Amino acid sequence: MNKKNQFGVVILSAVIITILFHRQPPGLNVFIYEMLLIIWLIITKQINISGKIPIISITGLGSTAIFTVVTNSTFSLFINFVALFVFIGMLIYPKAKSLITATGLSYINFLKSQIQFINEISGSKYRGQKLGTYLWKFRIFIIPVIIIILFVIIYRASNPMFDDLLKSTGIFIGEFVESIFNDFDFSIIFTFLIGLIISNYFIYRYAFQPFMARDLNSSDALIRRKTIIRKDFGINSLKNEYKAGVFLLLILNLILLILNVIDIYWVWFNFQWEGQYLKQFVHEGTYLLILSIIISIVLVLYYFRGNLNFYANNKLLKFLSYIWLGQNGILTISVAIRNFWYIYYFALAYKRIGVIIFLFLTIYGLFTVLSKVKYSKSAFYLFKTNALALYFILVISSAFNWDNIIAIYNFRHSGKSFVHLDYLATLSDNTLPVLDKSLPELLSIQKTQIEMFPFEKKYMTPDEYHQIIEKRKINFLQKWESQSFLSWNLPDYMAYKKIMGQKMPGQEK
Repeated sequence: MNKKNQFGVVILSAVIITILFHRQPPGLNVFIYEMLLIIWLIITKQINISGKIPIISITGLGSTAIFTVVTNSTFSLFINFVALFVFIGMLIYPKAKSLITATGLSYINFLKSQIQFINEISGSKYRGQKLGTYLWKFRIFIIPVIIIILFVIIYRASNPMFDDLLKSTGIFIGEFVESIFNDFDFSIIFTFLIGLIISNYFIYRYAFQPFMARDLNSSDALIRRKTIIRKDFGINSLKNEYKAGVFLLLILNLILLILNVIDIYWVWFNFQWEGQYLKQFVHEGTYLLILSIIISIVLVLYYFRGNLNFYANNKLLKFLSYIWLGQNGILTISVAIRNFWYIYYFALAYKRIGVIIFLFLTIYGLFTVLSKVKYSKSAFYLFKTNALALYFILVISSAFNWDNIIAIYNFRHSGKSFVHLDYLATLSDNTLPVLDKSLPELLSIQKTQIEMFPFEKKYMTPDEYHQIIEKRKINFLQKWESQSFLSWNLPDYMAYKKIMGQKMPGQEK
């Protein structure tokens, strides 16, 4: 595509974005725009679907675009943005072996595309000369204008009649301008400018060669490189490194063994809840797990980064690495059990769901680290496979309406789990039919809660919660009825129907 066509497509795309999104929250408009983008790319033959990464990125973008309409949560919209980010990177380099490469190229392109668009504008010609040349020539008027303004200020201060004349002239000009722009919606300009930035990002694509070259030369398997062996104090340096690795992993395994034995005894089989908050109980284990996994990956990458993989007597080091990874797996199970007790007594919340997702990724990550050690895989393989797993699980998890799941679960388990009304009152509008409980129901829940959870901290009362939900229902109905079809989404539509159905005469609330 030549530069002239690119510029025209950018302007057209920005206009479409303005039409779809001006004063409209995200919904069907996201799906429409992204489908138009994909159709245009297919028609202009800019999509290459011959490789694995292009198929994954297109499927991910299409799926998350649908999920923005089906679930319409902040999370699904964010994951759709992530999928779009990866998709643009794929367009820049369809032969990419890794999602990490596509993401890196996409990030660089976001910055470079804006600069390229500005250069296009400044390089456009008017009457044979570039617009940038006109702007540069205009600089000679800056100093005269400043001097004029300075003298006007001096004359106004020294002559009251001149000051009154300028004031009346200013009022006249102000009223005239206001009469012209009185009904003009300046937010449309802001939407158009945002549309320009987004469109530049899609249309102007910058291929950062170092990223592409690194990806091209990367391999899943390690290659043995023959080097001159250096002697240190008469002992082979590779043997020294091997011995250091064995010592380090032996000590780390012993420390983690003690920790795991304590967790198995206390968390797995002898945990007793005594009315305390469990936030620290779960979060400490999660942070420890994250730190342990990072250390595991760094250690494995370091000791199995090169020829130590092919060292004939490395069996003990590999065995200690397997034990180390296995113990991290036990630590993962401990955190899962901690999170189970947290959910059992304090119900669902986004962070607790996030821990579950993280634990799945952790198990897979440990498996890939083990594969790297066992089959002499490269660091590229490790990051590539884990990035792919992260992408898949994020796309799949965006298909669920987590706010609804949280609201339904928490009220259903109010007889044994803590119902945090302050938190539930902040969930999205599409959960309002679930959140909408009568005052007698809320008082009944409160009675059970006081008996089970005699916390000193004061939480929202049933009456306060009921008033907030009633106000939110009114605001939601007004907002839904004022929106166009471009903002339509399934969960809000269903919530609207349910709330309106509750208002119908002859039906019980």
